[in-house]
Amino acid sequence: MNTLSSLPKIVEIPKKRLGRGTGSGRGAKSGRGTTRHQTARTDIPLHFEGGQNRLVKRFPLLRGKGRNKPVSAKSLVITLDQLNTLKKGTEVNREILLSEGIITPDDKNRNIKVVGEGTIDTVLTVRLPVSKSAQIAIEKVGGKVE
Repeated sequence: MNTLSSLPKIVEIPKKRLGRGTGSGRGAKSGRGTTRHQTARTDIPLHFEGGQNRLVKRFPLLRGKGRNKPVSAKSLVITLDQLNTLKKGTEVNREILLSEGIITPDDKNRNIKVVGEGTIDTVLTVRLPVSKSAQIAIEKVGGKVE
């Protein structure tokens, strides 16, 4: 027969509550050793510099929408005088300009535009962006702009 005095004892040690004053035995530093101040924190922000002003805040002009856009490369300008060196009836595109040495291999991925500077005597078919004055000059000689 079981009585209250004969029941098995359940031993469960209660957890110590941290940070409840120095009298609790787990106050002051709350079980974090001798650490204090910022080292006692679990996570310090990545931008935190020990009280010094953050790097982001030191350059206020670089903050904000649309301020840090990359500078786009300017388009490469080809004049009509440069195109004058090509043979009659040539179809002008990037590959031809590269093979003729008018543009360098570094410039082959840049935007190219033909402008109406100088004169043109040869009949050409141009497959590149062209200014209005260049288009008029090319068509006046008998060439085409596509």
